[in-house]
Amino acid sequence: MTEILSDSEADRLLRTGWTRSGAVISREAELASFPQAIEVVDRVAVLAEAADHHPDIDIRWRTLTFRLSTHSAGGLTAKDFDLAAQIDSVLDSV
Repeated sequence: MTEILSDSEADRLLRTGWTRSGAVISREAELASFPQAIEVVDRVAVLAEAADHHPDIDIRWRTLTFRLSTHSAGGLTAKDFDLAAQIDSVLDSV
C-alpha cells in the first residue's frame, strides 16, 4: 500500500501552480483553444493510464482543472505529486 503523506510533507512537495485543500491537490490551466485543451487531456490520459493513477479532470471550454488524490489510500501520496509533475510537463510543452 502507498504511504499517505503528512500535511507538512504534502505542503513541501506542492508544486508552483498547484494548491492543496485537505487530501486533494489541484491546478487550473487555461489553454489557447478547445482543441489544445483536449490535446492536453489526451496526453495526460496516456500518462495516467501508464501510472495506473487517474486524476479528476474538469473541462470548461479551454480551461482545465486537474485534481489529484490517492483515493485507494485515503489521502495524498507520492503518486499524486509524481503525476502533478508529469501534468506540468505536458502543459509546459503546449
